[in-house]
Amino acid sequence: MNSFILNAIAGGGYIGIFILMALENIFPPMPSEIIMGYGGVLVAQGRMTFAPLLVIGTLGTVAGNYFWYWLGSRWREEDLKRFIAKRGRWLTFEWDEFEKSRRIFRKHGDWIVFLLRFSPFLRTIISLPAGLARMKLWRFLLFTFLGSLIWNGALIWGGRSLAGLIGEYETYASWAVGGFIGLGAVWYAWRVWKWKPSESES
Repeated sequence: MNSFILNAIAGGGYIGIFILMALENIFPPMPSEIIMGYGGVLVAQGRMTFAPLLVIGTLGTVAGNYFWYWLGSRWREEDLKRFIAKRGRWLTFEWDEFEKSRRIFRKHGDWIVFLLRFSPFLRTIISLPAGLARMKLWRFLLFTFLGSLIWNGALIWGGRSLAGLIGEYETYASWAVGGFIGLGAVWYAWRVWKWKPSESES
């Protein structure tokens, strides 16, 4: 298989994984499914070890989510609303989506921070209302870490399990991986292009 993407992830080692996972939770185009899934492939190849990859990748997830928690805890709601109105295009979400995640948070309580680690759409946004609601920091970090640990472990396990199949059908796998990344880029570009402030922000 063309190992360009594997080398790009592996080149930075565990520090590179930490940085990628942190950025993935701040800036959306690179999904964790690719980062940790390919980390699992590297585990199968003997280039990384499961436990350190899991812990370091999860710490990167927590760091990225803490950015949004910190933002929510420091900013007044009106300041945050203006920020999202101004930068929402590049974040690919708007105030209405944030309010939806806040309603979910208020309805279901602190455990939603844990459960939404398994949601590809709300797992990062939920950190903002957690901060605005002044959720205790230790609870936010704990539930984020535990939920992310389970999710990242599943991604690593899946990547490691599929490593042999990828090697056996390397041409098809290369096209599949390239297509998946391409779809992710197209989805992000479409979100940026279609984004517009809601009527309440105008």
